[in-house]
Amino acid sequence: MSQDKSSDWIYKDDSDTDSEYGCYPHERKIKDHIDNGLVIIDKPAGPTSHQVAAWVREILGAKKVGHAGTLDPGVTGVLPSLINNATKVTPLLLTEGKEYVFIMRLHEKVSERKVYSVVKEFIGTIVQMPPVKCAVKRRLRQRDIYSLEILEISENDVLFKAQVQAGTYIRTLCVDLGKKMGVKAHMHALRRTRSGPFTDEQAVTLHDLKDAYETWKESGDESGLREIIKPVEFGVKHISKVLVKDSTVAALCHGAPLHVGGITKISSGIDVDDYVAVMTLKGELVGVGIAAMSSEDVKIKKKGVVVMLKRIIMKEDLYPRMWK
Repeated sequence: MSQDKSSDWIYKDDSDTDSEYGCYPHERKIKDHIDNGLVIIDKPAGPTSHQVAAWVREILGAKKVGHAGTLDPGVTGVLPSLINNATKVTPLLLTEGKEYVFIMRLHEKVSERKVYSVVKEFIGTIVQMPPVKCAVKRRLRQRDIYSLEILEISENDVLFKAQVQAGTYIRTLCVDLGKKMGVKAHMHALRRTRSGPFTDEQAVTLHDLKDAYETWKESGDESGLREIIKPVEFGVKHISKVLVKDSTVAALCHGAPLHVGGITKISSGIDVDDYVAVMTLKGELVGVGIAAMSSEDVKIKKKGVVVMLKRIIMKEDLYPRMWK
């Protein structure tokens, strides 16, 4: 599971940032805030994830809205929805771990001792066959079950909390648990309580979003909308970061790789091929890329490519061109 590695920094340069260029994420004009924002929707039972994203797009009058991780129509919970320019970070969030609370219903009585014994066997790496009705090719796949906690057993119902690798099918997990216990079983109810760095405590309903948007349109009060819609930077808080000089930003936005000379500080613990977020000194997300150099190498080297950017988030004209 991903962890926030940005608390410990390796410093390379004491550059300051110029207030003439860019802006702190929380100071963006409301329209820019929306276009570079994400909202954590508490998906209701009934609609598809695609339909929920379409409703968010309709409510906000956005050109496009993407979601990070499909939930079946009957499933509720955390559905991160990214708006316009922020959709560029969607692929980064799709691979993050998930947490679910779910009920497995056993078709026959099984002793609690056996239930607990079998559940322990499913913690770690398991092999799953995706269900018949799914969006991926049906073939055996390995998935990691980070934790599988029994919260309650009532008659033939077992209430779980699970932390799992992205792409784990809880419906299949219930069937496989039953088989191992020697009985049939199915998933009776499911709620996603966490998706990557986002939890259901941060989630809002579609009605909350619509009310906040209408309040802004009618009265000009932005406060509710700003509280509900988070800056795109909120979507990379869980990954390591590299902060760059103002003079480097425009070149990166035009496709240049990040070199050691452009860095002010970097999260410790970065290894080659890790995903990293490249940020300005104001905390704006420039883009997301792959580390070509470890933090330890950056500490001692004066030259070389540190990050190859894969997705540019920032607009090209927010910082001036300063290369020759």
